[in-house]
This record gives sequence, structure tokens and C-alpha cells, in this order.
Amino acid sequence: MEIEFKFCIPPERLAAVLIAVRRDKFSLIRMEAHYFDTPKGALASRGIAFRLRREGDEWVQTVKAMGEGPLDREEHNATVGRVDASAHQPWPNPELHAGTVAGTQLLEALTADKTPLVETYSTEMDRLTRDISFRGGLVELALDLGKVVAHRGTPQQCETRICELEFELKEGPVSGLESIAKRWAARHGLFLSTVSKAERGERLMAGQVMRPATRAKAMRTDGTTLLSLTGQALQRAVFANCLQQILGNVSEIVEGSSDEEHVHQLRIGIRRLRTALRELETLSPERFQSTWEPVLVDVFQRLGVLRDRGEALTILSSELHKAGAPAFELAASAEDDVNTSAAAIVKTVAFQAALIELMAFTVQGHANSLREEGAQDVADPRRLLQKRLRRLHAQVNKAARKFSTLSVDEQHRLRKRLKRLRYLTEFVAPALDTQGARFLDSLKPALAALGRLNDERVAGSLYRQIALTDARAWFAVGWLAARQKSTLSSCEKALLKIGDLPKLRKPSKS
Repeated sequence: MEIEFKFCIPPERLAAVLIAVRRDKFSLIRMEAHYFDTPKGALASRGIAFRLRREGDEWVQTVKAMGEGPLDREEHNATVGRVDASAHQPWPNPELHAGTVAGTQLLEALTADKTPLVETYSTEMDRLTRDISFRGGLVELALDLGKVVAHRGTPQQCETRICELEFELKEGPVSGLESIAKRWAARHGLFLSTVSKAERGERLMAGQVMRPATRAKAMRTDGTTLLSLTGQALQRAVFANCLQQILGNVSEIVEGSSDEEHVHQLRIGIRRLRTALRELETLSPERFQSTWEPVLVDVFQRLGVLRDRGEALTILSSELHKAGAPAFELAASAEDDVNTSAAAIVKTVAFQAALIELMAFTVQGHANSLREEGAQDVADPRRLLQKRLRRLHAQVNKAARKFSTLSVDEQHRLRKRLKRLRYLTEFVAPALDTQGARFLDSLKPALAALGRLNDERVAGSLYRQIALTDARAWFAVGWLAARQKSTLSSCEKALLKIGDLPKLRKPSKS
């Protein structure tokens, strides 16, 4: 299993990074890699990369597949042979990976597709490598500079640049890798990206610059396994699930995406992670909230300012137009400045360090420095989880019954609690009884209604600010004020339809 951090390098920092890499003994090698897939993309669709790479005077065949967490990848390498005088590359042989985790996924995908492999894209790059020792371990640093070239796809976009710095753990604890990665990221302004060279090639062939926003995915752990996990193992699984959504959207934002949906889904990912930090905090002896919560809150709120203006006004613009609102141009806001862009916010040293720490924690057996001496892990988290669900459910129901008498702040607090109830339920969904899916469905109307109420209130505040300099915005202020009664009524009705809380199944006795 490969455990590594991969960073993008800001163009203005590349010269300094080159100097730092060459500061100690290093190796330089010219690398040429050829990637293969079926014509239908059977491997790419399963997150598998299959390549043949020339490394100096040898051909090395590699298969990479998805691992359990955001930091690890299943990988297997096989030396095919030496480069001959003719310089012809050999044809890849998938059977060389039989019996390995990644190889099994590769062979299953090829068996299901039943079409021959074709070369899809290649990479040409110079790799500078250097070993960094730390107490009890070794990390390999690799600086890759070059390009990806597509062999089929749109001619307008046949190649893209590679400028990456990777830190791979060769031996020792993950905490050593974490420490080195944080130090280099802070010193050189590096930022994490999960976009692999293989994915860059896939995008070239598809003529795709960015991938769609990454949404929350269901927990991969089945119910029986989930209920058998210890407290810290459950935390790792949930954190990894949240980080997949966070890192997927962070990567697109730092790569240049201006799509508001990436920001929106990133905020959802952060809220889900904050729910996990809060609700699962007592499952193990780690003190999470005091370490990561402040950074996550800061980024969440700063991104929220961007979304409030860009999204809340956009959502209501078509309805306002139909209602007869006069047209006017929205003036640029302070948030449009490059220093407060989504990319600038997620590239901050504090947020990048928090992501590195969180990713490292998801690795099995990571000895986190925050462990309390002598504290005991919770061996059976089922009872505690059920208690947390009941508490949130009771708080939501109590507030729902008197919703019309709640203050604006209390109504907003109810919305946040309802989201936490939803996310915690989703985390343990594989282990719920048969009512789990129905319960989650019963939350959706209330969440939608409260979301609409929040958007209208945010938009109302923004339009009041705009109206101070443009009187045409007063139409929107009045229209939104007139809608409040109807929107509040919709919230009340939806909240009263929330279903009964499902129960966690009892672990099966072996």
C-alpha cells in the first residue's frame, strides 16, 4: 500500500523548491510512462490506473487502485525488462499483478469489459528524488516536472503541464511523513491536490478541464463491520469519508475552478466533518475539536461569505424577475478580491496543515501525538451512538413543535441541529434497522424548507445593503418580506413530518 501526500507548487515558488530539493544528495531521472485502458474506459471508471513506465534503463509496469482512505492507494509494481536498443516499448501484461489487491481489481475490470487494452495517454517528465530521514523512518521526496500527452481526444487540448511534489512514506510511522509534509507546505506555500497524472490524462481525452463537484458518498463499510469497529476505527472511517468530499472539491478550487458548486459542496463536506468531530469526539482518547475545529470554522465561514452573495441572490433572481423586479447590475463586492477568493482561502497554511493532519489520522495505526496517556478507546461505540442520535432527535422535535415562537437565531440553530442529525444518521446508515432510509427521507423536506428560509433571509439582508445605493433593490426587499409568512408555514409543516428515529442493529454474535 502506498501512503503519500501530493502537492501542487505555485509557479512563483518553483525556483525555491528546486533549490531546496537539491540541497542534499538527489537523483535525476528522465521518465516516460504509457497509460492503458479499454476503449470504454473500464479502468478509469473504477479509479484504476494501469501504466508502463520507462525508468532509466528499465521498464516497470504498475497498477494503482483506490485504497480505504484519502491518503492511501493500493499499488503493485512489476519489472518487465530492460530497455533494448530498438527503444520499442513492451506491451503490458495484466497477469503480472495477479494475486495482489490492486491486480485483482484490474483483472476483474478487464474480465467484465472483454475488450483489448489500448494506449490512451502518456507522460514525459524529469523526476528529482531525495530521501529525507526522520527519527524511526524514511520519506522519499519526488519533484515531477513535465507534461501529460493525450493520444486521442480533442486536438485543441492535447497536453497539460505536470508540476508536483510528492512525499511518500518508505518506512516508519505516518506521523513522520505528516511532520515533513507540513513543514514543506508551510515553507513553500504548497497546496494539496488529489488530481493524479492519470486523471489529468483522462481529462485531456474527454476535453474536460475540471471534474464536477464531489458530493458526499455513502459509507463504504457494511453494517456488520461498522458495528464491530472500535471507537477510533469508526472515527477513522467517518473522517476518511468526509475527507473524500472535502479534498475532491479543494483540489478543483486550487486548480482554478470558479464553479460555485465546488465551494458549496466543500462547505457541506466541512460541515459533515465538524459533525463527526463533535458527535464522535468521545469515542476515542483524541482531542479533536480543540485542534481542528477553529480552522474548519474559519474556512467554512469565509467560504460562506462568498456563497451568500453568489448563491443566495442567484437562487432567487429568476423568481424576482417573474414577479416584476426591475433589472439592475450587482456591484462588485469586497469578496471578489483575489486575496479573498475561494482558492486563497483553502490555500492558507493553517487549513492545509489541518488537512494533512486529518488525512494522516485516517491511516490505520497512526500514532497521533494528541493521544491522552492512559486513556481507553471505546470498544463498543453502539450505545454511545444511539444516545447521540436520540439526543439530537429530541432536540429537533422539541424545537419543531414550537417553531413559530422561536427567534431567528433559534430557528437557525434548529437547522444546524437537523443537519447534524442527518449527517450522523448517514455515517451509521449501514448499521441501522430497516427504517433507516425512510427516516433519512423524512428529513429532506424540512432541510429544504429551512434552507429556503435561510436563503431568503440572507438575500433580504444583501438586497437591503444594495438598496442603500440602488433604489431598484427595494422591490426585492419588499417581495422577500412578503414571503416570510408563507415560508415559515412551509417549515412548520415539513418539521412535523420528521419520522421516528431508527435503531442501530445489534452486532451479530460470532
